Amino acid sequence: MSNALVTVPKTARRGEVIEIKTLVSHNMETGYRRSERGVAIPRDIVRTFSCTYNGVEIFSAELHPAISANPYISFSTVATESGTLAFSWLGDNGFAVSSSATITVT
Repeated sequence: MSNALVTVPKTARRGEVIEIKTLVSHNMETGYRRSERGVAIPRDIVRTFSCTYNGVEIFSAELHPAISANPYISFSTVATESGTLAFSWLGDNGFAVSSSATITVT
């Protein structure tokens, strides 16, 4: 079971730059390590992250094996209208987590 934490301001003024912070719980295995018996441990990483604001993609990232466990991503955008920010993380072995937050713009 994976959890996502998202921090988005509840309110903002139109045109204001807002900071968005995200964290998803995932152990991340690079695929380069070996077990105690010498067997390769299969890769298991979060591969992509994306954020949409009222259905329009405003941020995306492609992640690679060098990313740490429990990836934290912070970015900024301009508050243009009230609505929903939707977040999506996709990874190996069917990993998929989504979350959303609303913002009121005045």
